[in-house]
Amino acid sequence: MKLIVDHHEAYAYTGGKPFDATLPCIVFVHGALNDHSVWTLLARWFAHHGYAVLAVDLPGHGRSGGAPLASVEALGAWLHRLMDAAGVAQATLVGHSMGSLIALEAAGRASTLIMVGTAYPMKVSEALLATARDKPEAAMAMVTAFSHSLASAKPGYPGPGSWLRGGSMALMRRLQARQTAVNLFENDFQVCDRYAGGEAAAARVACPVHFVLGALDQMTLPRHNAVLGGLLKPAIHTVPAGHALMAEAPDAVLAALRKAVGA
Repeated sequence: MKLIVDHHEAYAYTGGKPFDATLPCIVFVHGALNDHSVWTLLARWFAHHGYAVLAVDLPGHGRSGGAPLASVEALGAWLHRLMDAAGVAQATLVGHSMGSLIALEAAGRASTLIMVGTAYPMKVSEALLATARDKPEAAMAMVTAFSHSLASAKPGYPGPGSWLRGGSMALMRRLQARQTAVNLFENDFQVCDRYAGGEAAAARVACPVHFVLGALDQMTLPRHNAVLGGLLKPAIHTVPAGHALMAEAPDAVLAALRKAVGA
């Protein structure tokens, strides 16, 4: 589904069903150097079980046009404008990693906030920032190694024989190559690293909050949620996976999301 936001095309995957703004809506927000495809299984399940789904490509990512935005605050405001373009007043907001901060920032329009693989502050090491700037391919390999706790997929989605790490690298390479004006990897890491508005955003949240965390996550360690946890008082769902938990533990993540929204 294509929408016009800020005079640019914005793409949102609707889970294989025509989008119907009269249904309860779930908006999925991807993380750094990712796109809507990381939500495929979850988006399809909800779209086929009575929900309107928008799995977005953020500006400058995937099929969405425009320049990549440089802050969580700007991305949260963009998400509101995308919801307006789709005719959605309120939605369950589900964000992964960088997307979890964007969902938090946009939570004034949330009926439920679900933060997946989250941490705050989401600081990025100087070594990784420098590598992302100077040697993006090496940074992709580092992030891929840190994000996956398994060497290969278990039977199930995306299927026996799937190579999770290879698929992750292929997606990041493709997104990086498409964005020729900006180093997309460095931009997204800087967005995460600079964000200091979590406490203020949390104070504005008036809806139920859920954290879905990977027990083996090395990128956003579960123990780094003390600040937001204390402010948001979330229900916490822990799944046996690393940072790429939607790929490594898809059934467990789906179960956690279904429980969070009562589906």
